[in-house]
Amino acid sequence: MDMVVNMSHWRRKLVLWMVMVIQLSLFLSVFSTEIHARKFLKDNHINTNDVRLHISDRLVVIDNGLVEVTIENPSGYLIGIKYKKMQNVLERRNHNSNRGYSNFLEYWDIVWDGNSYDKLETKHVEVITQTNDIVELSFTKTWNSKNHGKTIPLNIQKRYIVRRGISGVYMYGIFERQEDFPKAHMYQIRIAFKLKEDKFRFMALSDTIQRVMPRSEDRVKGHSKPLDFKEAVLLTNPSNPKLKGEVDDKYQYSTENKDNKLNGWISDHDSVGFWIMTPSNEFRTGGPHKQDLTSHVGPTALSMFVSTHYTGTEINTFYKEGEAWKKVFGPVLIYLNSASSKDDDHRKILWNDAKRQLSEEIESWPYNFTRSEDFPHSQQRGQVNGQLLVQDRYMDKQLMQAKSAFVGLAPPGEADSWQKEGKGYQFWTQTDEIGRFNIKNVRPEVYNLYAWAHGFIGSYKLDLDITILPGNKIELDTLIYDPPRNGPTLWEIGIPDRTAAEFFIPEPYPQYVNSITNDGADKFRQYGLWDRYSDIYRDSDLVYTVGTSNYSKDWFFAHVPRKIGDDRCRPTTWQIKYNLQDVNNRGTYTLQMAIAAASFAEVEVQFNDPNSDRPHFTTKRIGYDNAVPRHGIHGLYRLYSIEVPGYRFRKGSNTIYLTQTRSDNSFEAVMYDYIRLEGPNSLNN
Repeated sequence: MDMVVNMSHWRRKLVLWMVMVIQLSLFLSVFSTEIHARKFLKDNHINTNDVRLHISDRLVVIDNGLVEVTIENPSGYLIGIKYKKMQNVLERRNHNSNRGYSNFLEYWDIVWDGNSYDKLETKHVEVITQTNDIVELSFTKTWNSKNHGKTIPLNIQKRYIVRRGISGVYMYGIFERQEDFPKAHMYQIRIAFKLKEDKFRFMALSDTIQRVMPRSEDRVKGHSKPLDFKEAVLLTNPSNPKLKGEVDDKYQYSTENKDNKLNGWISDHDSVGFWIMTPSNEFRTGGPHKQDLTSHVGPTALSMFVSTHYTGTEINTFYKEGEAWKKVFGPVLIYLNSASSKDDDHRKILWNDAKRQLSEEIESWPYNFTRSEDFPHSQQRGQVNGQLLVQDRYMDKQLMQAKSAFVGLAPPGEADSWQKEGKGYQFWTQTDEIGRFNIKNVRPEVYNLYAWAHGFIGSYKLDLDITILPGNKIELDTLIYDPPRNGPTLWEIGIPDRTAAEFFIPEPYPQYVNSITNDGADKFRQYGLWDRYSDIYRDSDLVYTVGTSNYSKDWFFAHVPRKIGDDRCRPTTWQIKYNLQDVNNRGTYTLQMAIAAASFAEVEVQFNDPNSDRPHFTTKRIGYDNAVPRHGIHGLYRLYSIEVPGYRFRKGSNTIYLTQTRSDNSFEAVMYDYIRLEGPNSLNN
């Protein structure tokens, strides 16, 4: 009996013990799942905290648990971004200034009417949206005629958005001119960020352009030597000895609009990245190929919307008295990320994560979380589809597909007006292998359709206004581009691609190297290449012989003046030598001369007679691109179709003389895109 009772007692204990084990296992399982869930949220930058807003007389603070964004009230200046253990990623200077918080260096600004700067200080703040998931604020100012000549004549909205789970802040501006506003030039519109200099030392613009950068102090007297213009210095005594002997110039880091989607900085000590993400170019000016600034020494990060860089004042930024205008710039995302301090390759991790986030932003465009009637969401936009073919019977009797051609919608104008257009919206895409294109998410407006195709000169414009309405989808008929052509090709130099990249780019001076731009694709960004012409062609100017010379080795990338000492220059004359087996004296020949850039230059063209009193053709003075000193490989595109009567030629040896007549300095120059001599028309119409 005792044994039976005893076994029953142990059996109960065993059951209780097994229950406890099961409960403990369940607890550990739940606990482990929670740990993994938290790790997943952390690893994937997912945060479940609500977005909180606090407004006081002087400050506005938005916090989503990942970033804390502080904005001065009511000026609208972004004065703080707290992330991880960094209390503020932005720099602060002049601590004792009466302006107080505004010394944190983030600002919108507009350069207007000469050299006036307006930092767009606002007067009021309005809560547009406030939920647990999102906060959107608008800082506003209405222009008053009492401030005529003192502040930019513009009604201003600066908007900030913080969302749940996103470690950053979205920013966009809505600027408006009314019909009673005075005239004004608005040469530049941008957002600039000055980051903590003791933290952010590593800059990244692309997979190949990434480097440790000099400090601001490295550019001052005693640490550097000024070069031919104020932006360029030679580092002679930098804080980082590894940078000694290199050139620093912010224009070496310029990028085309189509490629300028991501730029930023990394704090190696904190393993933190600061990035500007631009998922769309619709609000930028000058089309997909306009070049502009990105990041540079400061550490400075820029979001450029409007500028005259690489176009000069030919881009239209002038607003007449009474000219009404309204435009949304952005949104752009200011994104912050982090990596483990134990990761040796934290730079790569941060850069790849930034690219991942950019892909998500592009996929989400146009954003559906903005709350402005001036920013239409996807369902409020339209779409244009079509196919572009090329017809050049001297190249192929059949229609040719315009592969990888650029096709875009821009405000109505002439065939190439989009590259000088500085006020409206533009939407561009590239065609596929058979010339098909799909231009999505187009804002409602009236546009013209423009295009250009690699391998063909000139520009296409559809002679039809295209009106986009909300939700509509326009299917165009097949479009046929007839590029300029008057006769068969007798010879050609270069590739019609709107750049001078295929031509000879010399090695830089050893004492003026920037190591990050020494890659073949970026070699043109090196400092001082313009002066190499005078070294290479010491005794006489360039002579190119058709059939013998190679344009990648024998055609200098820029037609510059020759330096002759004491900072003096003289004009240069290039020669193109070629043979003609037959000449049609009664026919008309055509010299197609495509120019990729021009800066205060003039090209005179002579045929077989360099000493004629008057040139056969002159471009007259053209261009404000300044592409040569700003390390661009192109500026604004120009095409000249120069007709030449047959009697100007002779059977056998011929020479064309190209004289760049302007020589006040080394930067008065042109870059050629492509040159072709055509014979008389030999096809039946």
